[in-house]
Amino acid sequence: MSTTPTITEQTVDVWGGRLAITVKVAGAGAPLLYLHPAAGLAWDPFLSHLASRYTVYAPEFPGTSEGNPYAIHTIDTLSDMVLAYEELVRTLGLDHPVVIGQSFGGMLAAELAATFPTLPDKLVLLDPIGLWTETAPVANWIATPPDQLPALLFHDPASPAAQAMLAPSDDLAQQQAAAAAMVWAFGCTGKFAWPIPDRGLRHRLHRITAPTLIVWGRNDRLISVDYADQFHKLIADSTVTIVDDCGHIPQVEKLDDTVEAVDKFLL
Repeated sequence: MSTTPTITEQTVDVWGGRLAITVKVAGAGAPLLYLHPAAGLAWDPFLSHLASRYTVYAPEFPGTSEGNPYAIHTIDTLSDMVLAYEELVRTLGLDHPVVIGQSFGGMLAAELAATFPTLPDKLVLLDPIGLWTETAPVANWIATPPDQLPALLFHDPASPAAQAMLAPSDDLAQQQAAAAAMVWAFGCTGKFAWPIPDRGLRHRLHRITAPTLIVWGRNDRLISVDYADQFHKLIADSTVTIVDDCGHIPQVEKLDDTVEAVDKFLL
């Protein structure tokens, strides 16, 4: 798998100059916009692989950037946040980027593609939230005790990949700081998804015209794999890849399988 690339950082002003969004940038090639999950942006081997083929632009959701926690108060509705992200794409000068989103980022990516159908070249959704049925309610990740999150997010929370993500440092102070940052990120993203992560997305998915790949962990305990079929039925030009022995974060728990599916779709 690819080595970690050189990562640079840009701060982009949008929303009439009232909102500054921090964007991590790495790689070379055609543009690719990556929208991170509810816990915030973590540069992982999946992003490093993408950066070996694309110029990856990974914005940090407002409020989750170090030193700028109160940016989350600038925008109050999901529809306005989608408009702000479209402004970000234009300001960065990205011409029809590939758009990839995971979980909360998958919902945001789908909303962006539905609101601006010609924006993405292709769309990849990794276990996206955004739909809700009473027969398969989405788990409340915000209210889940920290010690129970591994079992909610991973098919095998004891796997090396899961442990590396959940405990990236042996230093207690760094662990505490990471936990605090995750809780704050959950609050920032939860503003647009809690308590029920359904803001009417199913009524807009038909507007997506970009070829779309939906990747889902078969053993996702946060949002059932049954939702993969719902997204597929609502997005006309879409295909589905189900990853076996995998929970909610396929690009971490089953990196090779996820990379294979994404590469095959994009190339």
